[in-house]
Amino acid sequence: MELDGTSLTCAQVATGGPVSIASLDRARAAWRTARSLTGPVYGQSTGVGANKDTSVQEGGFDLLRSHAGGAGPLVSERRARAMLVVRLNQLLAGGSGVDPALLPVLAEAINGGHTPPVRTYGAIGTGDLTALATTALCLLGEREWRGSGPGPRFPLSSADALPFISSGAATLADAALAVHQVKLLLDAAIGVAARTFTAVNASAEPLARAVHEARPQPGQADVAARLRGLLASEEAVRVQDPYGFRAFAQVHGAAVDALARAQRAVEVDLNAANENPLFDGELAWHNGNFHAAPIALALDALRAALVPAAQLATARLATLMEPAYTGLLPFLAGRQGDSGAMILEYVAHDALAELRLLSAPVTGGTAVISRGTEDHASFATQAARAALRCVEPLEIVLACELVAARRALAERGAPGERDRPLDTDLDAAREELRLVSG
Repeated sequence: MELDGTSLTCAQVATGGPVSIASLDRARAAWRTARSLTGPVYGQSTGVGANKDTSVQEGGFDLLRSHAGGAGPLVSERRARAMLVVRLNQLLAGGSGVDPALLPVLAEAINGGHTPPVRTYGAIGTGDLTALATTALCLLGEREWRGSGPGPRFPLSSADALPFISSGAATLADAALAVHQVKLLLDAAIGVAARTFTAVNASAEPLARAVHEARPQPGQADVAARLRGLLASEEAVRVQDPYGFRAFAQVHGAAVDALARAQRAVEVDLNAANENPLFDGELAWHNGNFHAAPIALALDALRAALVPAAQLATARLATLMEPAYTGLLPFLAGRQGDSGAMILEYVAHDALAELRLLSAPVTGGTAVISRGTEDHASFATQAARAALRCVEPLEIVLACELVAARRALAERGAPGERDRPLDTDLDAAREELRLVSG
């Protein structure tokens, strides 16, 4: 994967693999500008936060040591690696003023499987200071890298300190991973729904092209077209089906649209110079590009959109338990009175409840810190973390529908299954969703 500061995608952040650097030109230009300035520059000739009016000399190392103070468990190496990829790509976009010789060393860390010991808690959507300060201390040799063997070192200068940590790279990495994984699941959900449509002989009439041309919501039309292509053309057996079928394209399409907006927002910032100060031309521009309000808002909308999509999956699951729709025994049981697949509804609603909890918006909150100097926060960090946590319950809801739909199709014209544990079926269905979506 070649990083150029302009074209990194969520899928590439999630993919892994070695990285290479296209060009250091923009990083070098910003570094030359930073070295040429003689006036006050935030974080280099001044303190930070409420200390912005205090002149300092060579205070960068103290800044790194004081800010490497996260708490809680270590994030996974996958998430920490994604953070390094994002930060490297941002630095290649230019504007930071860090020594460009640092960038190949970051690539060396990524390619060597080394990640910093980043703690879970320590950011509020205005910069991942604790995570990146910890990374800087690894580069200086004051903290140990995670991974096999000694990690790379680089002699950061005091002037490199704030420019290196002034970024939301960890938040963006989580956001990119979440967007990619949710996209794969929303794609796979269309195939799961196609099985359920077939199992209950649901009408394809609500998916007709004319219906969606009359209301041209892009996600809705796309979902309807894709599901149409998966269904056999058969005569409808009912005038109207429940909403889980009749409104599938509208509800699932809304989630697809929310995902597209979130992906656009995240990918803009993956390739942006969100630096403060921004070294451009011959000046240092003090600014607020580090504030992640667009990411928080987009991820709030995405998490909210996943709930109705999952609700309809549980509604279709309930339909699969009904003899009036399947022509089979209640709960897809093997004999009258057995529980069959009843437990899948409990599991699905447990996971759905988790999704509802995770859908709470972060953008209604704020924080005032550093003696009132920093008087707003986006909490995009929490939005991204919650979006990542949405993947598991969404996958479980879809797995419940998949297990039930497969069972309903298998029992057509064949003896039903006797009662048995379904946990291994759910594990297999979740793995299938990952394979199909991946």
